[in-house]
Amino acid sequence: MCRSEARSHLGGIIAVLFTLTLLISACAQKMRDEPKLNPDEPTTFFASGTSSQPLVADTVPRGYADTDVEFYTGKDANGNLVTEFPFPITKQDLLRGQERFNIYCSECHGRVGNGGGVVPLHGFPGPPSYHQDRLRNAPVGHFFDVITNGFGRMPSYANQVPPRDRWDIAAYIRALQLSQYAPVDQLPAEDQRKIRQLKPGS
Repeated sequence: MCRSEARSHLGGIIAVLFTLTLLISACAQKMRDEPKLNPDEPTTFFASGTSSQPLVADTVPRGYADTDVEFYTGKDANGNLVTEFPFPITKQDLLRGQERFNIYCSECHGRVGNGGGVVPLHGFPGPPSYHQDRLRNAPVGHFFDVITNGFGRMPSYANQVPPRDRWDIAAYIRALQLSQYAPVDQLPAEDQRKIRQLKPGS
């Protein structure tokens, strides 16, 4: 390549680099000057007429997720495990808890909470039964705390199970416990009659 061709080639490269520099700077300028609305600035884009909109349902602002200590930790302000749920438990909560329990918990704890899941059946150490006195008498915050932080061989499930679902699982565990020790006199009359028919002399 002769000297004139080399100069011509170098000039082409410089031209391309110069063009790219202009394009990049133009893009950066466009990003700095992009149209935007300041908080509470009027706009016709939203039906409310203001640029600030209410939070979407079930979202939590960044930095405010831990203001409800009992809900997010299962403990009160003094660090004691709570004995009551932080919200009223509905049928939907129990159904959700059952679904999440069957997905995340039953492989070790078993579908009825007796510790007889498929993992222990394959030779791994099994968890305790939920139906033993220690866990039947444990405060409900204990189950939330264990799901959140882990316990013994059980790892934390905080990344897989959000707080509301942890409470729903805890509620379902309570339902499983009650299913094994429900007082007969609290059952519907028809169920009481069927049970008494199964028990001679009752």
